[in-house]
Amino acid sequence: MQFRWSSIALLAALSWDVEGMQIKRDVPRDQLQYDVNYFDQKINHFRDDQKLAKSNLGNGTFKQRYYFDNTYYKPGGPVYLYISGETSGPSRFSNLQNGIIQILMEATNGLGVILENRYYGESYPFSTSTTDELLFLSTNQTIADNAYFAEHAVFPGINGSLTAPDTPWILYGGSLAGAQTALSIKVHGDVLYGGIAASAPIKVSVGYPEWYNPIQKYAPQDCVTRINKIVDNFDLLVSKNQTKAIDEFKALFGLESLTDHRDFAAAIADPIGNPGFYHSNTWQELNWNSTYGSRDFFYFCGNVSDIDAPEDITQVDYALANYTNGEPWVGLGGYANYVKTYTLPLCPTGDYNSSDCWGTQNASAWASIENTSTRSYLYTSCVEQGAYIDAPKEGPALLSRVVDTSYEQQWCTWAFAPGKYNSIPSTPDIDAYNDFGAFNLSADRLAFIDGDQDVWLDLCYHSNLAPARPVSSDLHPEYLITGSGHHWDSYGILDVEAEPQFIREAHLWETKTVKKWLKSFGDWKKSKKL
Repeated sequence: MQFRWSSIALLAALSWDVEGMQIKRDVPRDQLQYDVNYFDQKINHFRDDQKLAKSNLGNGTFKQRYYFDNTYYKPGGPVYLYISGETSGPSRFSNLQNGIIQILMEATNGLGVILENRYYGESYPFSTSTTDELLFLSTNQTIADNAYFAEHAVFPGINGSLTAPDTPWILYGGSLAGAQTALSIKVHGDVLYGGIAASAPIKVSVGYPEWYNPIQKYAPQDCVTRINKIVDNFDLLVSKNQTKAIDEFKALFGLESLTDHRDFAAAIADPIGNPGFYHSNTWQELNWNSTYGSRDFFYFCGNVSDIDAPEDITQVDYALANYTNGEPWVGLGGYANYVKTYTLPLCPTGDYNSSDCWGTQNASAWASIENTSTRSYLYTSCVEQGAYIDAPKEGPALLSRVVDTSYEQQWCTWAFAPGKYNSIPSTPDIDAYNDFGAFNLSADRLAFIDGDQDVWLDLCYHSNLAPARPVSSDLHPEYLITGSGHHWDSYGILDVEAEPQFIREAHLWETKTVKKWLKSFGDWKKSKKL
């Protein structure tokens, strides 16, 4: 997701120069920018893998970008590696400026570094992303990158070596990067000392209708129940093949050009969140810190549930009543008006059926081999991650049931034609991902932190589908933030004590957890005979 960063006037921060002298910055901390550095990363870490060895594209290295902040660093301090995940390194700068890495750096005299993931930002091994060139985009390769980087990284201006395992490296990641953090510690715990995995999807499934569960439970219920009923009515029309009524329904939203019912269903779910690449600020974009989030979801819900809407809006509720035995579709007028007024203008071309907006049925549009984060993320989903957002097969729904996993699987087929050395499976090989441990994933000094209102919660450690959890301990700590969304702990305001209580206590817990780990680092080194 993308956010627009805004700045706050703050006191100047301090940093260390080559000789360890303190110098004052004249730039507010939340506006700091960081020089780009390049690391020679292996394209292929697994030369003995027979499938990978068939391709000669895996020979050599590529330039992987990284950025670091030594503002608080003092000799002997730890290194905090922020896993950039499915976006560019610079888009994660806020984590060094005033987010979780800043909090931990300040508390422990640490150095923070952002490593841009392979196949994202400008860290691509190749100039294009054909199916064969994407062969080296995998969870195993990505977490191997993190370990290899920690063993060989250089920080210009810092005297001495800060490489792992002689220096404690502690990872942090949220969302997909949270899972990569957890798996990095699980697989490479002999190099990487610890990690905090926030909102980390550690147990995936091909379909993920549970995405909507927190919205169904925690969003304003008058809004939710109205949308549920509207979805039910639309699905009834589809099941009866009421073509005329369906066309009338689409026209109310100004979306009659979307001939594919699934594209239409995704479009009107855009303010809530949909299976494609939504344009709106949805439930997932809510945040405790207004600098990084948006309240648009609640404005949308307010329109759907408005009891004081003008007559020209409320009359729309009756437009299709003749198809439901005279019963009005309560809230339809507000829903349709919101979509026409606020959602449709988000389409940059005005062609709602184009691939720039909500039309997904142009197979050739998916076949572009240009290096983009969208293509990289889709490949990972198609190959091993799955988690296709679809509608629930039973119970109330916020997304029409015309949307199932085949809707997204077709994009995989269109996007990734078989290559000479690589082809995608007919359905995601989720076992390759879940075999790391799934809900039973555990490692020493691996902390899991989640939010109970996160749409991705049921793929995470604190999932409602997970087995009963053991008591949290210093070696295996866990924390569920009540009232929190998707890795909300990653955001900060440069004053932990001034934060809302539920976030403040999470940040204090993370700081205490890391400090406990650092006290034991010497013993860990001795046990490794380093």
